[in-house]
Amino acid sequence: MKVSTVISLIALGVTSTNAFVQPTHSFGTRKSTNLFVGPSGGSSLAKPSVEIGQKTAVGTKVTQKSKTSSAKRVQVDEPTKRREPNIEDAPMYKVMLIGDEEYDQAHIIQRICEVMEDVDENQASTVFKAAQQAGKSMCGKYPMEHAELYVEQLLRSDPIIYSELEEEDKKPN
Repeated sequence: MKVSTVISLIALGVTSTNAFVQPTHSFGTRKSTNLFVGPSGGSSLAKPSVEIGQKTAVGTKVTQKSKTSSAKRVQVDEPTKRREPNIEDAPMYKVMLIGDEEYDQAHIIQRICEVMEDVDENQASTVFKAAQQAGKSMCGKYPMEHAELYVEQLLRSDPIIYSELEEEDKKPN
């Protein structure tokens, strides 16, 4: 046996020589040991200090369940619906191509297609021809940041492509 087991058995007061003998068990039998000793010696299980049916400091008996009274349910009005937030769309701006006699049509169409990804060559040539005839034409409508970027990129082209930004007309509500 281990020394710690011997020390724990001595601490429990087991001094019998049977404690050091290996138990011999036969098949199918079980040896039971009492862990808790009765009132003559050793400790025993604790008994509750409150008896069943006895009043406690709270004022209710241990076995009784406290009854809760439920109030009558009152009909509640329909919940108020939340207002839909008034979300306004971002203002749209027109990118306008200004016509100039010195423009090279192939360069303008290529540059418009490079800068504005949603414009194809057919639209770019239509915009170019309309700008040459009327003085200016709309390339597309975009949010402010995108429109500013497109105008800046067209103005930085070599040779320069004249373009400007116009706010889209507001529709009356």
